[in-house]
Amino acid sequence: MISINVNGQKRPVDVEPDTPLLWVLRDNLGITSVKYTCGIAECGICTVLIDGEAQRSCVVSVGEVLESEITTVEGLPANHPVKVAWIEKQVPQCGYCQPGIMLQTVDLLARMPNPTEEQINDEMDNVICRCGSHPKIKEAIRFAAEMTARQGG
Repeated sequence: MISINVNGQKRPVDVEPDTPLLWVLRDNLGITSVKYTCGIAECGICTVLIDGEAQRSCVVSVGEVLESEITTVEGLPANHPVKVAWIEKQVPQCGYCQPGIMLQTVDLLARMPNPTEEQINDEMDNVICRCGSHPKIKEAIRFAAEMTARQGG
C-alpha cells in the first residue's frame, strides 16, 4: 500500500509503483475528470498538475509522484479564476477535454500571467479539443488572466 497526495489529501492506493497515475486517479480513487484518450502524452486530455506543473498523467507512474502534490480540476477552488472564466465564457460544449485544458491553463497563467495571443496559441497547441471550442478557450484564458491581475497576482 502506498499513499499519494491528491487535491490536498493523502490517499492510500493498493497499486504497483509503475501503474500510470491516470489509472490510479480514475480506477482507484474515482476521479473521473481525468480522462484517457491517447495514452502517449500527445492529446493533453489527461493533464493534471504535479507540484503545480501541467503533466500528462497517462505517462507518469504513481511511483514518480509519491512525494508530490497532485491537483485535478476538483482541487481548484470554485472561485479560481480559471473555473470562473470557463463558466463566464461558457467554454465547454461536450466537456470531455475541459478538465485537462483548464489545468494546462492554470500552469500557463502561473508561468505567464499576461500571455500574448501567440503565447496562448503556442502553449495550448498541444491540447486537443475535438468539439472545436478553442475560440472560447482563448477568451476564457484572457479573462482568467485579467481576473488574476485584478486580484493582485
